[in-house]
Amino acid sequence: MSDHCVTCSDEGVPMRVVAVDSRQSTALCAAEDGSESTVQIELVEPVAEGDAVLVHAGTALVRL
Repeated sequence: MSDHCVTCSDEGVPMRVVAVDSRQSTALCAAEDGSESTVQIELVEPVAEGDAVLVHAGTALVRL
């Protein structure tokens, strides 16, 4: 599976789930470089702390 978006060719970023807000369908995720961002998780729910996901454009696309 490619880690590039088929629409815009940007690269997906592997991230680790730090915390989940199931009410909002979002998760705080951390990249390998330590940066954190809140991402939508509707496509990969359910996820738990420690899960690895591939994130693109603020959305977790797949669990790794």
